[in-house]
Amino acid sequence: MPARLVTRLAAVALRLSPTRPGPVRVTRDIPVRTRDGVVLRTDHYAAAVRGAPTVLIRTPYGRGGPLRLLGRLLAARGRHAVIQDCRGTGGSGGTFAPLVHERDDGVDTLDWLRRQPWWSGQLGMFGVSYQGFAQWALAADAGAELRAMVAVVTASATRDSTYAGESFALDTVLTWAELLHAQNVGWLARQWELKRGQPRLAAALAHLPLADADRVATGVTIPFFQEWLRHHTPEAAYWRERVFADRVARVRAPVVLVSGWHDIFLPAQLDDYATLRAAGTRPRLVVGPWTHGSPGLFVAALREGLAWLDEHLTAVPPAGRRARRAGAAPVRLHLGGPGGGWRDLPDWPPSTVETAWHLHPGGELAVRPPLASTPDEFRYDPADPTPSVGGPLLVAKQAGPVDNRQVEARPDVLTYTSAPLAGPIEVIGPVRAEIHVRGELPYLDVFVRLCDVDRRGRSWNVCDGLVRVTPERFPAGPSGVRRVPVALWPTAYRFATGHRLRVQIAGGAHPRWARNPGTGEPLGTAVTLRAGWRQVLHDPAHPSALLLPIVHSAPTAPSI
Repeated sequence: MPARLVTRLAAVALRLSPTRPGPVRVTRDIPVRTRDGVVLRTDHYAAAVRGAPTVLIRTPYGRGGPLRLLGRLLAARGRHAVIQDCRGTGGSGGTFAPLVHERDDGVDTLDWLRRQPWWSGQLGMFGVSYQGFAQWALAADAGAELRAMVAVVTASATRDSTYAGESFALDTVLTWAELLHAQNVGWLARQWELKRGQPRLAAALAHLPLADADRVATGVTIPFFQEWLRHHTPEAAYWRERVFADRVARVRAPVVLVSGWHDIFLPAQLDDYATLRAAGTRPRLVVGPWTHGSPGLFVAALREGLAWLDEHLTAVPPAGRRARRAGAAPVRLHLGGPGGGWRDLPDWPPSTVETAWHLHPGGELAVRPPLASTPDEFRYDPADPTPSVGGPLLVAKQAGPVDNRQVEARPDVLTYTSAPLAGPIEVIGPVRAEIHVRGELPYLDVFVRLCDVDRRGRSWNVCDGLVRVTPERFPAGPSGVRRVPVALWPTAYRFATGHRLRVQIAGGAHPRWARNPGTGEPLGTAVTLRAGWRQVLHDPAHPSALLLPIVHSAPTAPSI
């Protein structure tokens, strides 16, 4: 099928605004030389429009597949699309070291663009996941030439996502390392491994010490995986040159941020939104019912991203499109749960009333204050770690909402459930918990998950969070009790009439987070596993609770 026809059919399928696509001239494998002599292979999709602006995409995932379609869509809409393999990936030279070279390589690529005869002085950037990190690395240095950014399920800083709660995002990091390595594996061998269910990766996620897990998964040592195991403390200098959060406030170009409620980078991406707002800019934020790799996210990212570029990266956009976008709300969120839907808001987070749902004896969850009670107790054994199910994971088919009843039946999981709701409750914003714990061991994890229990008794995860407890971070009081604040993933969710709220508390969620060995040994070399009991207190002196941002009902908006 001719490429031009494919482009037109894709535009129709994606319900993109109509254009008159002209011929697209594609030049592949252009060598772009960096300051240290490394050649970055680059494809150029040339627009048949005089003075067309340029959209840059820098990627470690290869220039083929969906990016070829995106390149043609951009060129058909009157833009030069420049798609480049990051250093050490695809056809580019050098060695891939995550986040290290993206600023300098991005600046060198921009210098190359300025020397091209078709360069108009207008730059846009588009990127999903790591492609978005590469955007943030360059954005502050692009100056006034940067006219628009599309940042999808990504963030300027990855350190806090890698060590969420000061634990280690084992599943995300090791799965990503395996995916990058698999790009160098033959196609047939890769398909066979996927068909078998990736047994090597599964074995690696269960392996100790973690310093050997990359070799179990891939057969080779992966330098950045080893480095991330070693440099995990908050004060580690290693991460200073690998995060770009301090540069976000310098970006003046219009930015659209697209994410999902079950995305691995959602909290960090919302931090970027807050930074842009504090700097006086007016970004657009779209958060939908998506996971990191869900097909719905890809479609929404194309629609939102191309519309954003139409608005901000075109000399004279069509008047109708300008009027439509001018009236669009800055924030668009999908409210999960029965009776939810899309909501348009003036800002994030909305005005809410924080309501404490207290833990009570007998597994009860209620808004009334706690009474005198004895603690609940369970035993956590890292040799049989509490499993993670659903939620924000890298692999879409394993992520998102799932029925939690099987994991809730385990003896190492405590649950606290409300009475059936007399009316709907809408929760929109940051969610947090304060849990008072006493443990046999001073090294432990506190995992908290909020679920929606429907009328059939199914327990669907809404949001969660985990905190790694050490004696230094959370000193124990005279009675050995530690107050542990837990930041859960932000959410937008409607709990329907007759449904019940449920809070899970466990000692881990493996392999999403690395298991806590209970010994305080270093992350990468720990092999000794110590089990121990822990207590959750919920008396007036230790009011363990989940704190929810409650909003009043609002009308739904048309679907995205």
